[in-house]
Amino acid sequence: MGNYKLTDPEFAERFEHFAFDEVVNEEGQQLDGITRHMAVAATLIGCQGIDAFRLEVPRALDTGLTPVMLKEIVYQAVDYLGIGRVLPFLDAVNDILTSRGVSLPLESQATTTMEDRLEKGAQAQADIFGSHMKEAWKSGHINRWLAANCFGDYYTRTGLDLKQREMLTFCFLAAQGGCEPQLIAHSKGNMNLGNDKDFLIRVVSQCLPYIGYPRSLNAITCINKAAAEMEGNV
Repeated sequence: MGNYKLTDPEFAERFEHFAFDEVVNEEGQQLDGITRHMAVAATLIGCQGIDAFRLEVPRALDTGLTPVMLKEIVYQAVDYLGIGRVLPFLDAVNDILTSRGVSLPLESQATTTMEDRLEKGAQAQADIFGSHMKEAWKSGHINRWLAANCFGDYYTRTGLDLKQREMLTFCFLAAQGGCEPQLIAHSKGNMNLGNDKDFLIRVVSQCLPYIGYPRSLNAITCINKAAAEMEGNV
């Protein structure tokens, strides 16, 4: 917390204890370091916490998050928050990586071309949500963009796997709020890939200090609703 230990010692003591000790070590709510820092970084982008993000990135890198993983988190955020909100975070990552001696640009992670991005994007949607998504792109230009751009341009990239990417999307949606229908849908997508209800609640728990109680409780409500709907379809 930097100078806050001098200017706001009581606040710094309680916040640091809660965020960096109590939450991190809560029995039954822990995540491995890489997963936790991925979730926190995505959450800070989602809630527009640029100053906290600049503090988080070095911690994430020191824990083992690679420059490629960090860049992939930021790139994927554009589809869920828009470039208007993500550009400052891309600049922050570039500044921090450059200051650490990382040469930019990083190695390519693209697996699609302009010709096959729609086809491979639709396949990625089907892999996450079910075979019915193979044809979803035909129902309008926004859905076509969703398949080709969101999934074809980004979800198909290497550096992160589909399970990690779905967790990140969950964090983007939960942190910005007002996206509950999409948060329920992506809770189901996570569960389809093996990121079960217990895992998603742990993700919310570890991100709570960064987005507060209302959005965290709303996210847990969405997780529970998604799980109940999936159980009802069995």
